[in-house]
Amino acid sequence: MDIKLLSFPADTPPLSVIVAAKLARFTIPVDSSLPSASAPTFLFTNGSKLHGTSVLLRYIGRVTNIPNFYGQNAYESSQIDEWLEYAPILSSGSAFENACSYVDKYLERRTFLVSHSLSLADVAVWAGLAGTGQRWESLRKSKKYLNLQRWFNSLLVEYSNDLDDVLTTYVGKKGGKSSGAKLKDIQGLIQKTNSVNQDTSDKGKPGSKSTFEVDLPNVEIGKVRLRFAPEPSGYLHIGHSKAALLNQYFAQRYNGEVIIRFDDTNPAKESNEFVENLLKDIETLGIKYETVTYTSDYFPQLMEMAENLIHQGKAYVDDTPREQMQKERMEGIESKSRSNSPEENLRLWKEMILGTEQGLLCCLRGKLDMQDPNKSLRDPVYYRCNPIPHHRIGSKYKIYPTYDFACPFVDSIEGITHALRSSEYHDRNAQYYRIQEDMGLRKVHIYEFSRLNMVYTLLSKRKLLWFVQHGKVDGWDDPRFPTVQGIVRRGLKVEALIQFILEQGASKNLNLMEWDKLWTINKKIIDPVCPRHTAVIEERRVLFTLDNGPETPFIRIIPKHKKYEGAGEKSSTFTKRIWIDQVDAQCIKVDEEITLMDWGNAIVKGIEKDQDGFVTQLSGILHPEGSVKTTKLKATWLPDIDELVTLSLMEYDYLITKKKLEEGEDFLDVLNPCTKKETVAVGDSNMRNIKRGDILQLERKGYFRCDVPYVRPSKPIVLIAIPDGRQQSCLK
Repeated sequence: MDIKLLSFPADTPPLSVIVAAKLARFTIPVDSSLPSASAPTFLFTNGSKLHGTSVLLRYIGRVTNIPNFYGQNAYESSQIDEWLEYAPILSSGSAFENACSYVDKYLERRTFLVSHSLSLADVAVWAGLAGTGQRWESLRKSKKYLNLQRWFNSLLVEYSNDLDDVLTTYVGKKGGKSSGAKLKDIQGLIQKTNSVNQDTSDKGKPGSKSTFEVDLPNVEIGKVRLRFAPEPSGYLHIGHSKAALLNQYFAQRYNGEVIIRFDDTNPAKESNEFVENLLKDIETLGIKYETVTYTSDYFPQLMEMAENLIHQGKAYVDDTPREQMQKERMEGIESKSRSNSPEENLRLWKEMILGTEQGLLCCLRGKLDMQDPNKSLRDPVYYRCNPIPHHRIGSKYKIYPTYDFACPFVDSIEGITHALRSSEYHDRNAQYYRIQEDMGLRKVHIYEFSRLNMVYTLLSKRKLLWFVQHGKVDGWDDPRFPTVQGIVRRGLKVEALIQFILEQGASKNLNLMEWDKLWTINKKIIDPVCPRHTAVIEERRVLFTLDNGPETPFIRIIPKHKKYEGAGEKSSTFTKRIWIDQVDAQCIKVDEEITLMDWGNAIVKGIEKDQDGFVTQLSGILHPEGSVKTTKLKATWLPDIDELVTLSLMEYDYLITKKKLEEGEDFLDVLNPCTKKETVAVGDSNMRNIKRGDILQLERKGYFRCDVPYVRPSKPIVLIAIPDGRQQSCLK
């Protein structure tokens, strides 16, 4: 029975019902034309009605897929009922501050009002506070109710997409701008509240202050066990990094531990190469883990569990063709195999294990609920046949468990207390819990966080593999790739990546992040310490003859970084003939005074150009008494000596031309035709000593990372340009 309409008076919108419906992902049209003092009403498609705020909330709590939204047992449901009855006190004049004081004290050592997860109780009280508009806003900006502020602000940040929208739409119209506070302001308040509250609400919790404070449910300090479980079907990318770093963050915060588990259940996509590089990437990120395990370690137990479920009638073998099966799941049609006897299912199961012709046509499915609105519960596949050898155990098995079957089993068996999953798996959480329940295993708490999405970036390993296989990139560590190895090779410091990801926090909000922010953080890390060098673009470089320059070249030792002694020193050769860039030469006029960086001023007396207008030669005189403050051009230059080195400056652009692909859109339609540009240059002789991985700045040209160091004069040093956070256009 679907809800057709939510009706309420325009002057008293039922905020708690609206919030609960948004969190439950119910799309309900609203009608605000009811007379004042009327009870909010659900009108159903069959004509039935329900009236009253608490009644509507309880209905949502019973039909939503949000775990424990209306409690996980009768006692918790009764506690929630108590809060639903209490919430209206918040809007009753003189009792408001007394109510705030009561809830504040109640929340002193609690994250949520009931148990350890969000419930209707939190929704009702939160909406009650928000609905008072300016009255609560003025209290929230004070330090009077710190626990209540912490709780209110945490929910607003955690569910900002939904709650901020409600504030703006319904409260903002009543209470003015302050009621619809912007998220960045709320985050600032949270940081202040957390720092003040460190000795109260967070008392006993390990870890330093953070830009986000989100609690895991049902935590016991010292007993938290988390897992980072990548599939070895590609290299670690920036999205995986968020999951890895959040696992480490929570483990450190609760004095727990992290294990690494390779989810190796698909031999067609996986390899030892990927395992080795994932471990390398995990080490690069500084993840401290307890041990490394593999889902394949549990293949015998998983097969035994599957067979037990067949005996219990909780799983069956299905030979329905895949496309037909998918269609039936979408339409809620039961398979003809669903009524197979356990004996017939076991017979077919043996055929699957042997990989016979008949077995290869079959899969094992869980017998859950083909009519459930949540399609992930419509008899998911537990096992498939796959005769391809496994990268660890060879050809021992012909069948492999699906992720949906293996993950809840191994999580429970390995003692995982909390499974961190990105919110894209939200609809499959109910499936995860149901499978653990059918298996008779200890429940593992799921904690969701938003997937990290970056503009102009593909994070699908399948799509990234296409670029590798078709030679569009140089490998998984290509600087254009969002892999850890790719972005580190492009010059990103791991410290910048960690700071960027932890600033996003453990929010469930879906964000499309700009790379510029990440590269801006990176610049702030590298600029104060990286050495400075000089380069001149090879193409049409211009010889500048200084008539009064030194007849005999001489050398000075100067710092590589004027403000950081630790960068070391370099030798600079001063000669009568020097090289400058064509782009600089084009800006100069006869008799103009310019500054030669790290030398002094010079006056240009002669300019020669070719028939196309390019400068071919300059002549002039040194003018050491000139002031650098009066010159427009501060030119980089190199001496005309044999010791200069050849450089290959590499610039990279995004692989696609669209910020975000829409669902169903083919990435092949938005490929960027120009993603790499090479510029040949000459550099100062000191660059013979730089090593692979060194980061430097070429004066007036930007930051670079050494990809190939100096080997011999005929082979160039390869430097990869590091973005500095300023928006770049596509390469020309």
